[in-house]
Amino acid sequence: MNPGFYIILAAQFFSALADNALLFAAIALLKELHAPAWQTPVLQSAFVASYIVLAPFVGAFADSLPKGRVMLISNTIKLCGCLAMLAGVNPLLAYGVAGFGAAAYSPAKYGILTEYLHSDKLVLANSWMEGLTVAAIIMGAVVGGVLISPGIAGNLLGWWDVPLVNTGIDSAPELAIAVIVVIYVIAALFNWYIPLVPIDHKPLSKNPVFLVREFAHCFKLLWKDPLGQVSLGVTTLFWGAGATLRLLVLAWAAAALHYDMGQAAKLTAWVAVGIAIGSVLAARYVKLEHSVKVLPVGVAMGFAVLAMIPVTSPLLAILLLIAIGVMGGYFVVPMNALLQHRGHLLMGAGSSIAVQNFNENLSIFAMLSLYALMEKLELGIYAIILAFGLLLSGTMAMLCKKHRYDQSGEEIS
Repeated sequence: MNPGFYIILAAQFFSALADNALLFAAIALLKELHAPAWQTPVLQSAFVASYIVLAPFVGAFADSLPKGRVMLISNTIKLCGCLAMLAGVNPLLAYGVAGFGAAAYSPAKYGILTEYLHSDKLVLANSWMEGLTVAAIIMGAVVGGVLISPGIAGNLLGWWDVPLVNTGIDSAPELAIAVIVVIYVIAALFNWYIPLVPIDHKPLSKNPVFLVREFAHCFKLLWKDPLGQVSLGVTTLFWGAGATLRLLVLAWAAAALHYDMGQAAKLTAWVAVGIAIGSVLAARYVKLEHSVKVLPVGVAMGFAVLAMIPVTSPLLAILLLIAIGVMGGYFVVPMNALLQHRGHLLMGAGSSIAVQNFNENLSIFAMLSLYALMEKLELGIYAIILAFGLLLSGTMAMLCKKHRYDQSGEEIS
């Protein structure tokens, strides 16, 4: 890998670190403003909604300029959302602006890999990208938690004061947001030095109606392509399952391990550790041309989720969650690389990743809605885990069977 690749990684790491720390700072700010409790889940929905609403447009935007410049522009939009929050704009609106920037950033950060690197480096590059993103998620939670801690924030606020200058930063959430602004600026500096890559698939038009129709065409094209279909199905399922798994672990830890919310939240980090390990293993042992061979690992992951039901030991819980994460990282990284490769060949990397983001975020909304429905029906946590594990394994098994059918041409019985 040449130095330009590591600049891309650094830009992504600091931008993702700021994104995840900003969530905790924004939640703390809502509490400081005595906002109703329902606004906390709406906060993240405001961020994710941009991925769905802007899906027809962000891919074309990512393909219309050198992707390093797209990343810089998108990171600046996230920075503006952060500054707006610091200036007193409603956190829901300001965090939505940050989500707008994140939605535009995503197709570029992955799309540049297919344009900058040879296809035989894509799995390795994706493992680095996923591993650093997971690290940013974990560190973002730590940084955000530390900065909004009253004891630590109290000491830092004393250092922040400038004689004869009113900074307007008087609380822990405001201090956290100010530090996050600095992190976004660091990300912008790395974005500035990303090598300029020639535009590969430039959009044919900037007309919104055309872009919506073109997005619909790309959506159908990727779902009809045999390899695109299986890789898109797997990544869509993975991210929907991952969002739901976080909630499952919180409830399961309370029921099985008698953990409070703080202990349960820390437990979810072990899944992220496992994903990082699985990403490294995938980079080492899986080639792009053999990526579909990891599909059975997804089936096994569903059964591993079922193994949560009898566990009552904290040590076994940690080991099991790491194992679930390893399986997830091992099968999603090659699928992600395959999807990027097929999308790059069929329509342009930016457009294909916009389709991917659209599907993945719809999956997140759908699976969380299913989880909420089971909660409303007052199903116990173990019944929900059973349903979730069987759904995951069953869907992955169907994808395996569909791929075998596409390869052999034999009728599925």
